[in-house]
Amino acid sequence: MEKHTYNVNINWTQDRKGMMCSPELHNKDTNETNCLEVATPPEFPGGMPHIWSPEHLFTAAVSSCLMTTFLAIAEFSKLEYVSFKCDSKGILEKVDGKFVMSEVLLFPEVVITDESKRERTQRIVEKAEKACLISNSITSKVTMETKIIVQH
Repeated sequence: MEKHTYNVNINWTQDRKGMMCSPELHNKDTNETNCLEVATPPEFPGGMPHIWSPEHLFTAAVSSCLMTTFLAIAEFSKLEYVSFKCDSKGILEKVDGKFVMSEVLLFPEVVITDESKRERTQRIVEKAEKACLISNSITSKVTMETKIIVQH
């Protein structure tokens, strides 16, 4: 596979926040942009509540990568499932005098209809975590606690 580039542009708006956009996410047909307001989280001086922070986006990158990788592997493996969701928590702490996202906890939940597919589903979720390019690109510890639910 060749190299791919993903462009993100950040513009400061006021105080400790700005607007993040990507030219690749601009819809030329409707002339809509898909921008996201980002700010320093409220745990830091001047931080702002209720706005996406780099810490939230970091955690979201790991979690969403797990989901998209699972969806691809499940499709390739012809795994039938009812739903997939994943709660996640990013842990920020000071290590050696620097703030780091030391760990990301993932709580994927897959609903299936066939009990006999439980172990296979578990293996596919684990395979997705190992193949996730974001998890493979960071130094944070990634911990996963998977729940497989059989819906009758």
